[in-house]
Amino acid sequence: MPIFTTVRPGAGPGARSGARFVPITPLAKAELDRWLRGRPAAEAAWVKAAGFEAEPGALCLVPGAGGALARVLAGIDPDDDLWCYAGLPGRLPVGARGGAAGGRYTLDGDLSPEVATRAALGWALGSYAFTRYRKSERRFATLAWPLGVDKGAVQRAMEAIYLVRDLINTPAGDMGPAELAEAAATLARRHKAKVSVTIGAALLKKNYPAIHAVGRASARAPRLIDLRWGATGPRVTLVGKGVCFDSGGLDLKSAAGMKLMKKDMGGAAHALGLASMIMAARLRLRLRVLVPAVENSVSGDAFRPLDVLATRKGLSVEVGNTDAEGRLVLCDALAEADSEDPELIVDFATLTGAARVALGADLPAMFCHDDGLAEALLAHGLAARDPVWRLPLHKPYRCQLDSQVADLNNISSGPHGGAITAALFLAEFVRPETPWVHLDIMAWNLTSRPGRPEGGEAMGLRATYALIEALARQGRGKGGRKR
Repeated sequence: MPIFTTVRPGAGPGARSGARFVPITPLAKAELDRWLRGRPAAEAAWVKAAGFEAEPGALCLVPGAGGALARVLAGIDPDDDLWCYAGLPGRLPVGARGGAAGGRYTLDGDLSPEVATRAALGWALGSYAFTRYRKSERRFATLAWPLGVDKGAVQRAMEAIYLVRDLINTPAGDMGPAELAEAAATLARRHKAKVSVTIGAALLKKNYPAIHAVGRASARAPRLIDLRWGATGPRVTLVGKGVCFDSGGLDLKSAAGMKLMKKDMGGAAHALGLASMIMAARLRLRLRVLVPAVENSVSGDAFRPLDVLATRKGLSVEVGNTDAEGRLVLCDALAEADSEDPELIVDFATLTGAARVALGADLPAMFCHDDGLAEALLAHGLAARDPVWRLPLHKPYRCQLDSQVADLNNISSGPHGGAITAALFLAEFVRPETPWVHLDIMAWNLTSRPGRPEGGEAMGLRATYALIEALARQGRGKGGRKR
């Protein structure tokens, strides 16, 4: 069944052919008593007998005179309504053949455009299923587009988040560096963008030595994916960690630690998903996406602990641990991103377990050396119901990355503050004057919740899109200059 329909009750071909829509009445707990006072006595009695108190996520199916479903009451938290709506499409009746209502619903009441848009996006996210390897048995209800909804915003976000989830959920056997490059090429063709890919030994010729070092042990050649789109406006560059599988290298992970490592390209998935939103909206900016795509494998050609690696920026890096490979591939990509003097660099990476210890699995850690930029992203995240949390780029910890034989080490000398020292490592490859945001993300739901099934997940995507949309709307470069 489709997720949305433009047919509304009493109008259009669906109505003429007998389609019926069941109204969904969203209610906050504080609104319930007032709403009940305006309803027929029998209906109010039913709702009370059912024990419905409009708790967030609660449902009450209200029958009509003939016993058919006449109305659905949905408990909504106004401060977290997106996820309340996300729980509806998989829980509402659709019947063996769609039921009397054909599994079609409409939202009741006067919703603001913002609420209508969040409701529709929540509905879309609650209708996702990963079906590449087996047909989903779940059936989802269909929603009539709410009045006032921004359809374009919903469709852009839905397509981007579905893309992120699909890429992360795909096993590494089917999502290696070449397949990730093909996903970028498919996206580029859709939006008439340009993609170039530097593969294998060509990485050394073009001075991406750290990317090559990390990926050279795999039978699947490492590569740098470079997508460009747009001809005018501010320069925005997205960088995504594309480690398609991480064994840990010679510092081998345990079986438990390796199990979810198909998701270690989640940063790349986020960069491509965000690019999808930007290009679909046709924002006025010059977009570049850089994805170092590698597999961190074990072989006779694997890089070793205490090897010293060259980098694109010219800094030498001692390998304290081969399982800290993400920052090594990112450092070359960030140095290239910074070389064009962009108005903004955003990188996404499933970088550290330390960020998850600090903030849990759902909240991305954000690092930024520009207070105004950081505050803007935090505000956009709260407004979009897509929060991030700022952690400090605490410079006194930089000494923990000192090396006796190279410019810096890829791991810190102590066990604490690992997300911070990883971010400080990346900061060495971006000039202080360049606006830069680093997002250390989980990119995975450990359990299933409404709209957020267990598996790959987009985190901070809508927040960063809102930040970039505002930058494109301003159309100004550094120092307020129009570009």
